[in-house]
Amino acid sequence: MWQRPTALFTDQYELTMLQASLKSGAAHRPAVFEAFARRLPEGRRYGVVAGTGRILEGLEHFRFTTEQLDYLAAERIVDDITLDYLRDFRFSGDIYGYAEGELYFPHSPVLIVESTFAEACVLETFILSALNHDSAIASAASRMVAAAHGRPCVEMGSRRTHEESAVAAARAAMIAGFASTSNLEAGHRYGLTTVGTAAHSFTLLHDSEREAFEAQVASLGRGTTLLVDTYDVEQGVRTAVDVAGPELGAVRLDSGDLVDQARWVRRLLDDLGNHSTRIMVTSDLDEHAIGSLQSAPVDAYGVGTSLVTGSGAPTASMVYKLVSRVGANGEYEDVAKAATNKASVGGRKQAVRALNERGRATTELIGIGERPTPAIAGRDLMVPLVEQGTPGAEYMGAEGVRRAAARHRESISELPGIARKMQKGEAVIETEFVT
Repeated sequence: MWQRPTALFTDQYELTMLQASLKSGAAHRPAVFEAFARRLPEGRRYGVVAGTGRILEGLEHFRFTTEQLDYLAAERIVDDITLDYLRDFRFSGDIYGYAEGELYFPHSPVLIVESTFAEACVLETFILSALNHDSAIASAASRMVAAAHGRPCVEMGSRRTHEESAVAAARAAMIAGFASTSNLEAGHRYGLTTVGTAAHSFTLLHDSEREAFEAQVASLGRGTTLLVDTYDVEQGVRTAVDVAGPELGAVRLDSGDLVDQARWVRRLLDDLGNHSTRIMVTSDLDEHAIGSLQSAPVDAYGVGTSLVTGSGAPTASMVYKLVSRVGANGEYEDVAKAATNKASVGGRKQAVRALNERGRATTELIGIGERPTPAIAGRDLMVPLVEQGTPGAEYMGAEGVRRAAARHRESISELPGIARKMQKGEAVIETEFVT
């Protein structure tokens, strides 16, 4: 899990707001903040909550070190009173939210932070960074898994993004149903299944394709996957079979017309007696390309660039808004932003997913101040994630990923079938506020 200090993964205005609120005396007012998305990316039917476990891991290390405080002082970013506050900073409040892996829709209260204004304000950027990135990746990954119709997807996008983003992307992809990742740090940190064999450079290193295949099989066994398109695909397949025999695990195709190529490669493998040798395809796949390969005899998909960039939606566009705070009379007061096209709904939320008699999701019910009651049946969506500053251990590390993946499978099974269609459309269920 994340071990380095996370407190400066923030925007400067979080700390200047803190300073000003300490000066006004409002910093310690009890407050409720909410993270939500006003809308889904264009054409998407649902979103997937991811990043929650990373937030909790980071929260454990959200401390301002002496070096960081010296930097803030030297740059005169905040005054001495604020530095004194930050020196002893520990989040002591509560956080509730959708379980990681859960589906979300427009205005779903994905995360609720209850604490003082000061504590919640300082966490804003860190929370949104993790939620926006990871939810975008998980949402794209979920669509890819749906398009694959049970054929395994492998995450292999590490070289297309920042090194820490690569780990987060691998984690998010596994939550959304990917079978494995090429990223070893993600495997080490979160107990994920990792895979990998060889690139074109390995073949080019050797004096012939045959020598490369012989070296790989000698090292990794006959069940390995051989990359057969460095030179000529047909000859590559024939050489692979000649070297590894009928026990050859798989061949990988990384270029050309993958649909047509997969078909004749399958026929060739069968003609050569390699009926159990699988075909894996890579080459800039996204959910639409995966869908177009459904009629082809493909056994697995390797996905890189499109996955780690959210397949056209690189952020979930979640925001973090103050929705309630204690006023001068000592009572909580609902507050909301009223700006055009950016209005929010005030009040502490509770969320229930309404289900019909067949257990299918019909509506996202959001109650303000109290739990909404569905007409037939419903499933409560909010779970406690942090209690009095202590994160739930079950939501972090490898166990957190396992729980999130299970939650995602169960949530997806509740949706009507149209949610898995690749065609653009509105959110598959509507959001309804209940007051």
